[in-house]
Amino acid sequence: MSKVGIIMGSTSDMPVMQDAIDILKGFDIEVEVDIVSAHRTPDKLFNYGKNAHTRGINVIIAGAGGAAHLPGMIASLSPLPVIGVPVKSSNSIDGWDSVLSILQMPGGVPVATVALNGAKNAGILAAQIIGSSDKCVLDKVVAYKEGLKIKVEEGAKKVREGKGS
Repeated sequence: MSKVGIIMGSTSDMPVMQDAIDILKGFDIEVEVDIVSAHRTPDKLFNYGKNAHTRGINVIIAGAGGAAHLPGMIASLSPLPVIGVPVKSSNSIDGWDSVLSILQMPGGVPVATVALNGAKNAGILAAQIIGSSDKCVLDKVVAYKEGLKIKVEEGAKKVREGKGS
């Protein structure tokens, strides 16, 4: 079974990161959740980054606010795909510091970056990555996207009929 590692810099990131957990569980993908601070627990960060793939993790989602070094540091240590979630935190500059810290990675250390507080999309992207080699997950992603289309079509029909949203 595929597994996604979801890490974040502190417990204050959990309300945002819960969206990734929920969407992955909806795809029946196992998740491992932990707090790994790039600045306060560097030894744990190094251990996690170097060993996640040996524990059956297939994709890592890393959420961080402020300086947001966690996703990039994990990507520098791990051979796995890393998806960064910039989190607007209390010490953030409207979230832009987090977005740019995760987005502006040097060549050779890629981090797929989603929108500010975009953990749901990080979960969907992780499922799509796993789905590229797991037909069962791929079928669930296809069904999910079909559900999105149907929801929009139903909303459009209500608007055309004058029934509001």
